[in-house]
Amino acid sequence: MATYENILGTIGRTPTVRIGKLAPAHVRLYAKVEAFNPMGSVKDRLALGVIEDAERSGQLKPGQTVIEATSGNTGIGLAMVCASKGYPLVLVMAENFSVERRKLMRFFGAKVVLTPAAAKGSGMLAKAEELAERHGWFLCRQFENEANARMHARTTAREIVADFDGQRLDYFVTGYGTGGTLKGVASVLRQERPHTRIIVCEPDNSPVLASGLPQPRTDQGGHVSHPSFRPHLMQGWSPDFIPKLTADAVANRWLDGVLPINGERALHMAHELARQEGILAGITGGATLAGALDICAQAEPGATVLCMLPDTGERYLSTPLFADVPEQMTDEEVEIARSTPSCRFDRPPPSPAPTPEPAEEPAVSAASAEAEAFVAHVIADPAHPVVMFALQWCEFCWAVRRMFAAYGIPFQSIDLDSVEYQRDDRGGHIRAALNRRTRMTTIPQIFVAGELIGGCTEVFDAWRQGRLQQLLSRNGIAHDPGSQQDPGAFLPGWLHPR
Repeated sequence: MATYENILGTIGRTPTVRIGKLAPAHVRLYAKVEAFNPMGSVKDRLALGVIEDAERSGQLKPGQTVIEATSGNTGIGLAMVCASKGYPLVLVMAENFSVERRKLMRFFGAKVVLTPAAAKGSGMLAKAEELAERHGWFLCRQFENEANARMHARTTAREIVADFDGQRLDYFVTGYGTGGTLKGVASVLRQERPHTRIIVCEPDNSPVLASGLPQPRTDQGGHVSHPSFRPHLMQGWSPDFIPKLTADAVANRWLDGVLPINGERALHMAHELARQEGILAGITGGATLAGALDICAQAEPGATVLCMLPDTGERYLSTPLFADVPEQMTDEEVEIARSTPSCRFDRPPPSPAPTPEPAEEPAVSAASAEAEAFVAHVIADPAHPVVMFALQWCEFCWAVRRMFAAYGIPFQSIDLDSVEYQRDDRGGHIRAALNRRTRMTTIPQIFVAGELIGGCTEVFDAWRQGRLQQLLSRNGIAHDPGSQQDPGAFLPGWLHPR
């Protein structure tokens, strides 16, 4: 174990793991699992290498905004690095890449500018270049920045050489995105392991390298979509142009072969990698594994094959990789649930034993009187005409909070289970006083200008029917009456029909 000054010290030194069940018995197949990087992908290396190189050279000034075009993983890595080092970050990403990627980048404080899917990778790159020039921002240029390849030569390649010191390493199999891993690792292997054959994979329906056609460029040297490019499933692999770093590896004759990989097979192999080896990797990991298995099938007995698994599968929850993974219980899972009697959706819970009604309502205690006065004051407070009595971690309360935020409705939330209201059970007394006033026992309870609207679903219905907008307008309360988003979208996912 070690201690680190910050998260950036944990980048690299990822494990090389043997693939035991999926590989044929006559070879030894290993995978370098880049999901062990702090942000879950090989691009963490690139992000740190490019930023620190720019700092050393003086290209990146303290406090300067960093910008880059990304399919997601580089952006997430840059978001981590820039957050740690204190640089503002703007990322440009085509709209068709997975939603969880842009959310992760924004979670770190980065700004994400989306470009039309039809403009492809070259379009988001052109947008990043325009923004960098217009605002004086530092553009990382990951597809051509030599610091990218140098970082892989200094870290990834050195780790591979050390892992196979004194052992065979007959094949190194990888894909290419920027070409940084390919060029950096290949440059070292060619010097120190010249007998290792270097195999690069690309989508079978987008044979950009395999076509042999040169990469066209604009008169100014800008990127133009390659004529052999077609849209494919492997996010992060094979942009619609041949990156300079990849072209350098080709020009240096470091490649021993290019393998076409079918997209459906890539999805299948990512599933099999999880189910048979317990390794969670993304679509490109499944694709690289598929290529490595093709090499294994024709390799001589005793050969050793190493493939790169670029990232974690959690980056693909909204993509076809998880399309067939159900959110709700399957029929088989329902049968398992039914095999014992308790906690079942198909059977109501047992009724509690009846309790006798009290002869008369107990007298209100002094504490309850104070709580009733508090409730009356809060509901009538003109400074906060929209008030919600809530619980901090109630998902229905969060649904109302999200709705109010989306519709621009200012509100006060009285969180009855918060630390502020826990002492002497103040929150409990307030809730009892509230329940006595409204005859409702559920939370949340929402008031507008002293009028009880109800709970979560009542507020949603009032918005759908236009009653809530009218009440807000009548009392001069700010809101966005033109919002078209249905309030039901703010409910937690588990409430959707099973």
